Amino acid sequence: MLEHDKIIDGVTEKILLEKEVGVEVARQREMKWIEMFCHWDKWVKHRFQKVKLRCRKGIPSSLRAKAWQLLSNSEELLKNNPGKFEELEREQGEAKWLDIIEKDLHRQFPFHEMFAARGGHGQQDLYRILKAYTIYRPDEGYCQAQAPVAAVLLMHMPAEQAFWCLVQICEKYLPGYYSAGLEAIQLDGEIFFSLLRRTCPMAYRHLKKFKIDPILYMTEWFMCIFSRTLPWACVLRVWDMFFCEGVKIVFRVGLVLLKQMLGSVDKLRELQGMYETMERLRNISPDTIREDILVQEVSVCVSCVLQTAYIKLVSVFTQRHGL
Repeated sequence: MLEHDKIIDGVTEKILLEKEVGVEVARQREMKWIEMFCHWDKWVKHRFQKVKLRCRKGIPSSLRAKAWQLLSNSEELLKNNPGKFEELEREQGEAKWLDIIEKDLHRQFPFHEMFAARGGHGQQDLYRILKAYTIYRPDEGYCQAQAPVAAVLLMHMPAEQAFWCLVQICEKYLPGYYSAGLEAIQLDGEIFFSLLRRTCPMAYRHLKKFKIDPILYMTEWFMCIFSRTLPWACVLRVWDMFFCEGVKIVFRVGLVLLKQMLGSVDKLRELQGMYETMERLRNISPDTIREDILVQEVSVCVSCVLQTAYIKLVSVFTQRHGL
């Protein structure tokens, strides 16, 4: 598990981006996104493939918050629910959830300046969001994997906007992932393992040999949307694609990572047992895959065969579980 002690803040990230692609190119990208924002509904309806391509190239850091809200439709939720967040804040909430949330606050990106201070503004906002969600969805309450997700959102937008973005992630993108029992994530684990068998048989056989079920490693990957797993630059690129294309991006990133870590004889030579393999999966080295390679591999991991297999597997496993 990576502790993001080198998380790049928004300003520094933008400087690095501009050095890499050039100031002029960065400005052109920003202007293209601003133009899309001005006619968002038309772009989504008539030119969605272009929107998707631009998300895969990376959303400009200065516009990421706005883009995530538009892509997730959380901005519309906020407009349709004026004052709702403040109303939820005023309610007391259930003590059992609030105690757990309180204990989790200091664990979220402790090296990031926003969350470093106990009781600081970052931790306070995180508490507000997570508490509000337990009141908004009392049937779900609080799941610890929601905390890092909410923290990433807070790094990019104010608390109220982050709250509605979290609502969309929990209800639209990853429905059932944060419910008690984790049935949805277990179901997707079975689907993921079946897809791995098709895309990287060597990795599949290795995990099967040592009886390493997907739930042992992909729970944190999927539920935290890789925010506690990948280097920070990769996290942002994954989230850009995730908000545009949905949960299939999480599946593809997982498949690409397993192929990178377990997809060759040389890589498996070091992993002689379950313990070594689990260590590799739970503590992914920052140099496992570069940001540009990850995005490229995720983008090409889209064959018609894979798409068809995914649809069939969802149907099969859903029927099997009686859902």
